[in-house]
Amino acid sequence: MNGVRIDRCPIWVPKKPNGLSRIFCLGSFALSSVVASFRALVWRPDVVFSVEPPFFCLPAALAIARVTGARAWLHVQDFEVDAALQLGLFRIPGIGRLLRWIESFLFRRFDRCSTISEKMLELLKQRSGKPELCLLFRNWVDLQAIRPALEPSSFRQILALDPRQKVALYSGNMGEKQGLEIIVEAARILQVRKDLVFVLCGNGSAADRIRTLGSGLPNIRWLPVQPVEQLNSLLNLADIHLLPQRADAADLVMPSKLTGMLASGRPVVATATSGTQIHDVVSKCGLTVEPGHAADFAVAVLKLSDDKDLRDHLGKRAREIAESELGMEAVLTNFEAELLNAR
Repeated sequence: MNGVRIDRCPIWVPKKPNGLSRIFCLGSFALSSVVASFRALVWRPDVVFSVEPPFFCLPAALAIARVTGARAWLHVQDFEVDAALQLGLFRIPGIGRLLRWIESFLFRRFDRCSTISEKMLELLKQRSGKPELCLLFRNWVDLQAIRPALEPSSFRQILALDPRQKVALYSGNMGEKQGLEIIVEAARILQVRKDLVFVLCGNGSAADRIRTLGSGLPNIRWLPVQPVEQLNSLLNLADIHLLPQRADAADLVMPSKLTGMLASGRPVVATATSGTQIHDVVSKCGLTVEPGHAADFAVAVLKLSDDKDLRDHLGKRAREIAESELGMEAVLTNFEAELLNAR
């Protein structure tokens, strides 16, 4: 791709993920990717860059870096161990203490660490024991590929929507940490409003359960995962973007889907507790409610649906945030400079 060799490493994907099957899924990638990674022993890289998740790949990344004399760089997209424990995926007594010890042991052996939000950076500094070597490396967005569209989205015709109907859109992974039940409950509360439609697009471990919860509701439409070429049209389907998140994972993850939401120039309704990173961002360009409060979530969606001026104002702020903080060129230029410093 663009002159760079990429090795695709197969994984085993469980049909119904649980704690044990998730371990095997991530472990399968750790095994298949280590084979490709050992090619580095021949061409000897300057930097070995490892992304968590998956946590299981960190030992191999450290080993290859040490053997080749490269710098080892850890980038944390999610604090995977904490999120898994807080979501109750592992219930074996003492497993949490063991996993956190292993995580801290590995973190402290990397030469450079980065993550995607300020709150996560604070936690990373504690876990790595090297605050001076930790930095912020945000998820970026291609501002040319994702942009506010002047014409109606093609998905409105695909879904047979009336031009007067507003769309509240969730697009992304349908996993357990997203807390998608709140969208279904809000749709149930607002089903008498014929001018408002909820669209859920994606797939994941909780998808079948969420579809069952929403079965029979006339104001919910479902879409499968869309090709990247359709992403801008999909995001522009929204009058309002929905960003649910469970409270127990609020500052352990920073949803990458938020960058596209902001770039599309639409307001966001999120579940986020005051003081969390998601709350800090979304409060500038949308509305936030406490996680688990479906009635409040429905009220926030309805407020934006009924107030075009507010939607336009917050949507404009969303695009401004994307342009000033999340543009691909700016983020990657800074990252390139840090890579050169890390050699």
